[in-house]
Amino acid sequence: MTEAVADSEILRGRCPVSKFASDFNPFDEGYLQDPYSVFARARAEEPVFYSPEIGYWVVSRYADVLAIFRDTESYSATAAGEMIKPPCPAAMEKLAAVDFVPSTMLVDEDPPLHTKRRRVLRKGATELKAAEIEPFTRRFVTECLDAIVKHGAADMVADMTFEVPALTAFVLMGVPEAEVARVRGYASRFALWIWGRPSDDQQVALAEEFAAYLQYARAHVERLIEQPGDDYMSNAIRAWQAAGNDQVWDRTYLASIMQSHLYASHETTTNAAASGFKTLLENRSQWDMICGDPSLIPNAVEEILRFASSVPAWRRITTKPVTVGGFDIPAGERILLLTGSANHDDAVFEDGDAFDIMRENADQHLAFGWGIHHCLGQALARMEMRVMLEETTRRLPHLRLVADQEWTYSPNTSFRGPDHVRVQWDPAHNPVPGDRP
Repeated sequence: MTEAVADSEILRGRCPVSKFASDFNPFDEGYLQDPYSVFARARAEEPVFYSPEIGYWVVSRYADVLAIFRDTESYSATAAGEMIKPPCPAAMEKLAAVDFVPSTMLVDEDPPLHTKRRRVLRKGATELKAAEIEPFTRRFVTECLDAIVKHGAADMVADMTFEVPALTAFVLMGVPEAEVARVRGYASRFALWIWGRPSDDQQVALAEEFAAYLQYARAHVERLIEQPGDDYMSNAIRAWQAAGNDQVWDRTYLASIMQSHLYASHETTTNAAASGFKTLLENRSQWDMICGDPSLIPNAVEEILRFASSVPAWRRITTKPVTVGGFDIPAGERILLLTGSANHDDAVFEDGDAFDIMRENADQHLAFGWGIHHCLGQALARMEMRVMLEETTRRLPHLRLVADQEWTYSPNTSFRGPDHVRVQWDPAHNPVPGDRP
């Protein structure tokens, strides 16, 4: 038994931690490559266990994960945005240089504060708003395809799934197109900063990016206070002003909204769309199905979100003693909810480890969380994924994955998507005549 395992036993008075539990490490390369085999074993053998490696209780079955999402009195969201690795002194210096003040976000707030703030913010993230933005998204996708369609090879991440959500997010947040090149990279590695274990040197570089974006966010908020537009951030500012300013939030929180919502609406959709292309092209018959019948795409999006969730784990902290899956867990304990595992649970999804775009209950997935913290941007994400698939299948139905390519993933607990999805095709066979060389 390792020292960490022994310490955990003294603290919890439990039976010895199993080898499976002591070996659990979401930063291991094997886990990053294939977390789903670990998830399957957890559901079957130890649906609830304590991980001494990360200091979290790990919960893997759908029913338990859903019950925790539902019980907002026993489980606080305040752990959701905690840094896995606290900033090193040099990184703290970078943050101090821009007068960084820690601020909560919707994802790590509890009622009643969360309720008041979410009620205001959700008005700008409706299905109607997604419909208003869809023409912009379709233009961005078209421009991405125009740039590659005659080349015969591309990286769907660099050439589309990174670009489209970023550009769409900037429209939503009121960022002028002229500033897109400056801003687009700021949020791209936020997952490693919060949910990873970067080296000190990496932390310093990430802190510099974080500080640069914080300065931009503050300036952007001030500009919108003076000249509001018809965008999400401007609406948040109007709500702030209408409610007597600091009664809802202050300028620090407005900058936090700008930061967190850009990341949430960018990186998560990038990962989901990238995983979607990878999964569909690995299941060629189902790619061919949506090429032949675009009406299947909306449910294909739901199945992608279920099968290859871009947020395979989320966090909570107990506010009082609880019992989960037969285990008594004290107050103040951190819990890692394996939503990606829950989405493969055979108790809810028949043959859950199989990808099936015709699955009737695919939309019961927990990819967007559940309940009061259900993702505000889910309608936007669904729209972006749908449009990317609609346009790509129309213009490049003969797309295929480059054989034997290496798959890499950001080493963090909670966000997952391939860094690259390299594809190729024969431009001479492009179905749209104007797309041929």
